[in-house]
Amino acid sequence: MSEVLVEQDVLVRMQEDLRRALKKPRRERRWVMVIDLRKCVGCHACTVACVAENKLPPGVVYRPVLEEEIGTYPHVTRRFTPRPCMQCDNPPCTPVCPVHATYKNADGIVVMDYNQCIGCRYCITACPYAARTFDFGKFYTQDTPDGLPFLLGRQTADDYERVPSDEYGRKWERKGEESPIGNVRKCHFCLHRLAVGMLPACVTTCIGRATLFGDANDPASLVAEMVARPNTMRLKEELGTEPRVYYLL
Repeated sequence: MSEVLVEQDVLVRMQEDLRRALKKPRRERRWVMVIDLRKCVGCHACTVACVAENKLPPGVVYRPVLEEEIGTYPHVTRRFTPRPCMQCDNPPCTPVCPVHATYKNADGIVVMDYNQCIGCRYCITACPYAARTFDFGKFYTQDTPDGLPFLLGRQTADDYERVPSDEYGRKWERKGEESPIGNVRKCHFCLHRLAVGMLPACVTTCIGRATLFGDANDPASLVAEMVARPNTMRLKEELGTEPRVYYLL
C-alpha cells in the first residue's frame, strides 16, 4: 500500500514561523512580506480583507492591486501587483512629518500616531509608492436613505466602517472630527493581529497563497527561504528606501 504525501499548507508553516518569532525580542525580528506575482490571480480578496479588518471608509485602501496588460494583441496577458506599504527600512515619509506622527516602531514597522497627526499630508507626497491615504471622514451610506439612522444618532448593522477599528492595539471609533478622521492612514502589517499571534488579514485570505509573511531573521522561516531566491525583486530599489516587501517573478 503506497503512502500518500500531503504537502503542508504554507499558512500552517507561516503560523509556526510566527510563533517562533513572537518569542524573540522585538528588535531581533525583521518582519517582511513576500508576494509571488506568479500566483496572484487579481481576485482582490486581500484588498477586501484589509478593508474589512481595519474598518476602512470610502477612499481609504491600504492594499490595492495594480493591474497591467502585457503584450500586443492578440497575444496579451495581465499581471496583477498587490501593493501594500513597503515598510521601508529607510522610509522617506517619516523625516518630512513636522510633528513626528509617523515613525518606525520597535518592530521596524512604519506606523502612524493618529492623535499626533495634524493632517498636513506631507508624508503622502514623500512616499514614492503612493502607499498612504487620507481619511476625509466619509461613510458608505452618506447622503443615502440608509444614512438617515446615522444622522439620527443610531448605528445600523451595515455601518461597518463606524465599528471601532483595532488598529495599533486600541479601539478607534470614527465619529465627528476625532481621529482617525482627518489623519493619514496606511498599511501596518496588521500589528494588532501579530500581537495576538495571528497573521495579517491579507495573508490568510489570499486564495492562491501568493502572499507570504514572517521573520526574515529566522533562517528556518518560509520568508527567509523565499527572499534568498534569485527571482526576487523590490520596487524602486534604486531610491535606497530598502523595502521590506519582496516580489517573486
